[in-house]
Amino acid sequence: MVNSLLIDPRFKLQFAGHETFPLRYGWLKKSYDAVCLARLSGNTDTRTIFTDDSAIAYFGVGKNMVASMRYWAHAANILSQGDDDAGLLEPTDLGRMIFEKGGDPFLDDPASLWLIHWHLASTPNRTTTWYWAFNELYEPTFTRELLLHRLLRRLGELREVGRLNESRLTEMTLKRDIECFVRTYAARQENSKVGQEDNLESPLSELGLLQCVEGVPGFQFRRGPKMSLPDEIFLYGLVRFWTELYPTRREFTVEAVTHEPGSPGRVFLLDEESVVDRLVRLADLTDGVLRWDESTGMRQVYAAKNLEQLDPMEYLARLYDRTAQRDAA
Repeated sequence: MVNSLLIDPRFKLQFAGHETFPLRYGWLKKSYDAVCLARLSGNTDTRTIFTDDSAIAYFGVGKNMVASMRYWAHAANILSQGDDDAGLLEPTDLGRMIFEKGGDPFLDDPASLWLIHWHLASTPNRTTTWYWAFNELYEPTFTRELLLHRLLRRLGELREVGRLNESRLTEMTLKRDIECFVRTYAARQENSKVGQEDNLESPLSELGLLQCVEGVPGFQFRRGPKMSLPDEIFLYGLVRFWTELYPTRREFTVEAVTHEPGSPGRVFLLDEESVVDRLVRLADLTDGVLRWDESTGMRQVYAAKNLEQLDPMEYLARLYDRTAQRDAA
């Protein structure tokens, strides 16, 4: 598959770690707060926060859920392991942006959910199935069984080119990963025959990206305009896609921003005209660093200035400041 990030050696493929639990309300904040509190109290080994025997009592959940909380905090780019040899857990810049004062600690703003979704679905790191489904699955409707069949076939192709050598990766592991993926985005049915604890929806179900197909078993992605997606979040995704995957490029066509694996169009499920609308607005948003051009007959966005002048975190800070001011009014 052309431009597939699954064959990019920079990314480590992973199909487990969530312990079959989708992301839940409050988990990211609890994980973030625990690491910050440990650092403030002088705990020199933050790695033990999720592995110590006291973690179960501290977080108030079972051992497997504690492991899942740590997994999701890493996958959502809220916590990271330091670059030093110790590998201590520390908050990321994004984690500070969302969970410290002035941000959105309770994930009330859809902007925060879009940011979390971006980090789950834009690359194959940690959440490989999430990336694959949003970026490399081309099915108008699908069931869990079809997802498994298509994913098994894709992994077989990766083995043939030497990209996947994981002998312990079983079909049951993939089934559980797919089930967790579906539960991350699909709202639970009221008559779902599961326990009350398992019936809790993931906060990402609020984005409405995955919906049941009326009249038949299965699901479909909801592609098109996303009214709750701020332009600042679209810009955040575009700059990361641009600088991390194609750092030498000076321009992108609408088709690339819409359809390339890892692009904002694929990850946010935007159609071409929705992408065009947002790209046109980037000149004003970025003070001319990014510009829209169709003078040559090709619709494209180009970097009129050095992309290093664009810090997407600054635009996120403006977004959260504007939201805070609006809420305070």
